[in-house]
Amino acid sequence: MNMQHTNPFSALMDRRRFLIVSASTVAWLALGCSSKTEQAASPHVLPALPYAENALEPVISAKTIEFHYGKHHKGYIDQLNKLIAGTEFADLPLDKIIARTAGKPDKMAIFNNAAQAWNHNFYWKSMRSNGGDEPPAALRQKMEASFGSVDACRKELARVAVSQFGSGWAWLVLDGDKLKVVKTANADIPLTAGMKPLLTIDVWEHAYYLDYQNRRSDYVNAVIGKLVNWEFALQNIG
Repeated sequence: MNMQHTNPFSALMDRRRFLIVSASTVAWLALGCSSKTEQAASPHVLPALPYAENALEPVISAKTIEFHYGKHHKGYIDQLNKLIAGTEFADLPLDKIIARTAGKPDKMAIFNNAAQAWNHNFYWKSMRSNGGDEPPAALRQKMEASFGSVDACRKELARVAVSQFGSGWAWLVLDGDKLKVVKTANADIPLTAGMKPLLTIDVWEHAYYLDYQNRRSDYVNAVIGKLVNWEFALQNIG
């Protein structure tokens, strides 16, 4: 028996064999959408915050989260989707886009927006309501081995975050089997230097200016003392 005569989709597929469709187009066809807006659905979306917009108050206000998350973070994702549409990066996850564009001047715009999207995803998880308490025992042991004490690690994280000139990030990272604190400028990310990020503090002005104006040190110390999510850092070591 010729199975093509019993399959209602065979003739349709034969007539459309020449078409090459992306994953987003397949989804659009399956939903029966017809508008150009829906057909061009973006591959990357703004992930939900891990808490309510007011959950980090009074350290970080809901107004700051509204602008930082809803405008800046979303803006990086929207711009990334525009830049990668129809390119070799269109169907790649953020980490692979970052790896393939890092250090390439002609791909700098793609790298910057992909890295900033990744950095912000990581930043939100690096904080929690009522954070900043004593780290879990396993993390505390590593902090003591690498910095001498938990307090010394906190102070180094604050020092590096405050000293970053201009926009950028402060990171607690795992470099080999040792913890380090490093800073990166603009969208740069420790992953491209072979280090494993454990948590981060955003020191771009939009992260704190509505609440602290030019008092970056007040913002940094408040995040470390009251919001930093040590459990998240420990999870990233594993």
